[in-house]
Amino acid sequence: MIQLGVNIDHVATVRQARRGVEPDPVRAAHEAELGGADGITVHLREDRRHINDQDVERLRAAVNVKLNLEMAATDEMVEIARRVRPQIAMLVPEGRREITTEGGLDVAGQLERLRDVVSRLRDGGLIVSAFIDAESGQVEAAREAGFDVCEVHTGPYAHAFADAGGDFLIEPLAREFDAVRSAGELIRNLGMRFNAGHALNYHNVQPIAGLPGIAELHIGHSIVSRAVFVGLREAVREMKRLMAQASEVRDQA
Repeated sequence: MIQLGVNIDHVATVRQARRGVEPDPVRAAHEAELGGADGITVHLREDRRHINDQDVERLRAAVNVKLNLEMAATDEMVEIARRVRPQIAMLVPEGRREITTEGGLDVAGQLERLRDVVSRLRDGGLIVSAFIDAESGQVEAAREAGFDVCEVHTGPYAHAFADAGGDFLIEPLAREFDAVRSAGELIRNLGMRFNAGHALNYHNVQPIAGLPGIAELHIGHSIVSRAVFVGLREAVREMKRLMAQASEVRDQA
């Protein structure tokens, strides 16, 4: 059964707008768990713009499902991950001026350095994931670097879906979808876990959730946005329901 990791960074973004104590990311994590989340994802950024060190410590102690820590491949973050010991450490590119993560990690362009980072994280007992673009060269480099998981960046697919109104007869959408599918097939053939995420929402998630062998989706902004109107628990339930439907259709085909 496909799993859902809920990214709660934007709960902390709302809190930081007033530099207050609410909404509490730990409470958000519990609500997401009650809605059926299989994991909780947070990104501890260099500038601590939303999630902070204390949040990560509290979440590791309180979360009942797996904790996925998104992080840059820096010495500081490696030491934090080795100390806190989330179940998964996901390496992502990071820019100070970006609003959210833009593009996948260039594993092929920094293979030796990332091989060392992955080794240190795995020695600390963590499963290590790479957030990469849907490119065969990046998938192959991720395998060489020793990653356990590849999360395919679905942002280009999501943007093409919006531009095409979800019509897969429109070539750019079909092309981006096929890129994700092909990357996922190669990931699995190379013995890694195939995850996907970024810009997925209630309209575009089912085609991705129905891909063969996909293990997990990581979704944040659309779920937190939906939660404003229906509550986080129900927003997670709705997303899980759509994902399960897509999996069932695929399995019956």
